[in-house]
Amino acid sequence: MANFNYKARNDGGEMVTGVLEAADRSAALSQISALGLFAVSVEAPDGEQSEAASGADAAPRRLFTRGPATPSLQDLANFTRQLANLLNAGMPLTGALSSMTNLESKGIPPEVSKALLNDVREGKTLSNAMALHPQAFPDMYLNMVKAGETSGSMVEVLKRLADHYERFAEVRSKVTTALVYPLFVMGLGLALIFIFMSYILPKFMAIFDGMNVSLPMSTRILQQMSGFFAAYWWLILMFGVLFSVLMKRYFTSPNGKKRLHGWLLTAPLISRIARPTYFGQFARTLGALMQNGVPVLTALKITENVVQNVVLQGAIALTREGVTDGKTIAQPLARSGVFPKLMVDLVHIGEQTGDVPAALDNLADTYDNELNVSLRVVTTLIEPILIVVIALVVGFMLVGVLQAMFKITSSIGKT
Repeated sequence: MANFNYKARNDGGEMVTGVLEAADRSAALSQISALGLFAVSVEAPDGEQSEAASGADAAPRRLFTRGPATPSLQDLANFTRQLANLLNAGMPLTGALSSMTNLESKGIPPEVSKALLNDVREGKTLSNAMALHPQAFPDMYLNMVKAGETSGSMVEVLKRLADHYERFAEVRSKVTTALVYPLFVMGLGLALIFIFMSYILPKFMAIFDGMNVSLPMSTRILQQMSGFFAAYWWLILMFGVLFSVLMKRYFTSPNGKKRLHGWLLTAPLISRIARPTYFGQFARTLGALMQNGVPVLTALKITENVVQNVVLQGAIALTREGVTDGKTIAQPLARSGVFPKLMVDLVHIGEQTGDVPAALDNLADTYDNELNVSLRVVTTLIEPILIVVIALVVGFMLVGVLQAMFKITSSIGKT
């Protein structure tokens, strides 16, 4: 038996500290739960932690950290929703994590839940236990869980987290779905053009070459193109691969990425999708963090890492520096010149009313609605444009072949 110093919270969220005697951490946590308290930390006797950590849970933890895949946003939302439902049903944290090891949670393997369960039993907080798995739980997730532990509102925070990641997953799914059909049409068109130029057209050209007939201009152009494709198709493929590799290397470099991300925010059609996506992501993330009590500087830093646009990341970094100097959020946002006036004005109103998270949440909903409209408009415009372009190219090739055939037919008739 050993003495354990513990910190816990009661149903009202008040911090309770004390000392109890138990055989091990698991027994100490059971006693704390029996008292109707939510354990925040349990300090074990010296040496016991390393012994426990080298126990049965070490193998599954090593198994997961060997090379795990990052869970998708929907997988993370499902895991969080299941955990929140178990805690909301009245189960203690250890019981909920024990149940999570048996539940189907795609993307987050049971080994993670087992490791979390063992760490919590050893006296770690849930946020500290999750911090050992950064590939599964990002910084935003950890900070919101930590805020829930501090405020004693873990269930509410987990529900908000699940809602947050479900919205992000929905936005990503909408953008992906909207781009599937145009990309399919473009890929199919290019494949048909390549097959026609490489295999079908050379056979027609072989027939035309055997005729002593002056071919039309369109047919002569096709003849030159067909000959080039047939002789140097391998060179075209090599050039395409080399060009793709060079473009990828350039756009992953700091300067190239900055140019690309800046272009996404200003390009005529693409910006109608990119801007509401990025601005909604910024507002949703920052609002969720601040709503759960995360300090504004920490929230801005996490949001900077969440938003996948280096131009916006730079603007958020400048905003964080401005807030450090004692300014409000709206002032440095306006000075950056990147964020729209609507966002600056609503954040400013939120600061005046003392409810910035609500203002950011309203902004996120506004940009989500704008994104839905923009996706419909852009896909409606792109689809016919692609079809017309492909039809013009294929039509030119067919006209070149048919004109030559008519010319040959007419010359035969004259003779």
